[in-house]
Amino acid sequence: MTVTKRLGDLGITLPDVAKPLAAYVPATRVGNQVWTSGQLPVVSGTPTHTGKLGAEVTLEQGVECARTCLLNALAAIAHVAGGVDRITRILKVVVFVASTPDFTDQPKVGNGASELIGEIFGEAGAHVRSAVGVSVLPLDTPVELEVIAEIG
Repeated sequence: MTVTKRLGDLGITLPDVAKPLAAYVPATRVGNQVWTSGQLPVVSGTPTHTGKLGAEVTLEQGVECARTCLLNALAAIAHVAGGVDRITRILKVVVFVASTPDFTDQPKVGNGASELIGEIFGEAGAHVRSAVGVSVLPLDTPVELEVIAEIG
């Protein structure tokens, strides 16, 4: 089954590639890998949520932000790779979670992205991951995500 078909079965349409906020590119290819810049939970240029986990943002909202970040990352990868069906494997995901000092569920936030990767890619979505708490992220978004993917 192709990635395009799987996305369609899940009712998911990839967004346009998010425009960078500064002097960088959304993704770059190195051999058979594509590395993304940090992707934010933005839809049509606007953050879906702002604030920190453990304060203004609920765990459920954080999970949804991670999913949105992932879709933005997949769009950037597909743009560089020549299409989403060129993505053969997800290798690594790094999730940054803006959170209060007492919030310790960063891995649960990251699961929003990781579980969606599993739904889309199956075994080819098995990846290594870090989920890191930080004090603040660009545009006061609660989540930022980076992906390294293998392409064929």
